[in-house]
Amino acid sequence: MSGLIEELREITQIPGISGYEEKVRKKLIEWVKPFADYKVDEIGNLIVELGEGEEKLLFMAHIDEIGLLITGITKDGKLKFRKIGGIDDRLLLGRHVDVITEGGKLDGVIGVTPVHLNLQRKFETIPWHALEIDIGAESKEEALELGVKPLDYAVFKKHFGVLNNKFVSTRSLDDRFGAVALFEAIKDLVDHDLSGKVIFAFTVQEEIGLKGAKFLASRYNPKYAVAVDSFACCSFLTGDVKLGGGAVIRAVDNSAIYTRALARQVWDIAEKNEIPIQIGVTGGGTDASVFQHKSEVLALSVPIRYLHSEAEMLHLTDLEALIKLIEAMAFEL
Repeated sequence: MSGLIEELREITQIPGISGYEEKVRKKLIEWVKPFADYKVDEIGNLIVELGEGEEKLLFMAHIDEIGLLITGITKDGKLKFRKIGGIDDRLLLGRHVDVITEGGKLDGVIGVTPVHLNLQRKFETIPWHALEIDIGAESKEEALELGVKPLDYAVFKKHFGVLNNKFVSTRSLDDRFGAVALFEAIKDLVDHDLSGKVIFAFTVQEEIGLKGAKFLASRYNPKYAVAVDSFACCSFLTGDVKLGGGAVIRAVDNSAIYTRALARQVWDIAEKNEIPIQIGVTGGGTDASVFQHKSEVLALSVPIRYLHSEAEMLHLTDLEALIKLIEAMAFEL
């Protein structure tokens, strides 16, 4: 389990919003290269193919994260931005961020008016377009001298926490845990004979409309297409699914009602191999939904508490169960 923690620590701390995934992809190539051949397609998906013959099974995990795209610099040196991906405006105020430039990284903060000076005592959520990132520059010229420019980006400053030796909490578990799961499966499957081709894709630009997966759908025709992505948990909407209960079959979300027969097959595979398994309904969408016109589709997950926040949390035994399930599916579907 310590190995999983260190892999999660390493991959989650790398910045990479949608369209800017190159640092994350570079690290994954370092991981994969000793074990398997790989390729990078025109849009930036990292792809590993194991086995030969017909395209049986495609697993996808996206490597982009939500964040902020710098759109301009004010006269007094503050950075204007727009949100990339689904970010709750309530999470922006008073946050430390890393501003990622071509030359490196700058510290920044999204400030808040002190309560002492809030004479109207109004505490409504301030919309993102009214906020700015302060990098300590006092003019536009000084900000430019620091190396920042429009179309650079920022991510929430990341803290990696291990809670009670059971949970990991950090920003960008969505969907870097999925990347770890695919990598672990590749390591375990690379020396085994597989009945057909199993494809592992680390996809880009998922958070802004499943762009990497749509590109894959124009190139691949697998019998089964499976997204390995987060299961937003837990509320009355998600039923009995809980952290620590095992991997999750994400049967329905806002993008798809996934193939019911495939869900039943995967449930049976999990039970046969004594892998803890749960099934549920959540919100959001996944890469698998773009394959519905050509493949049987499913989303596999672990429950994530506090999704799309700085404190995303998963249970480590759920991730272990997910890895085992991916490997069992590669053999048994």
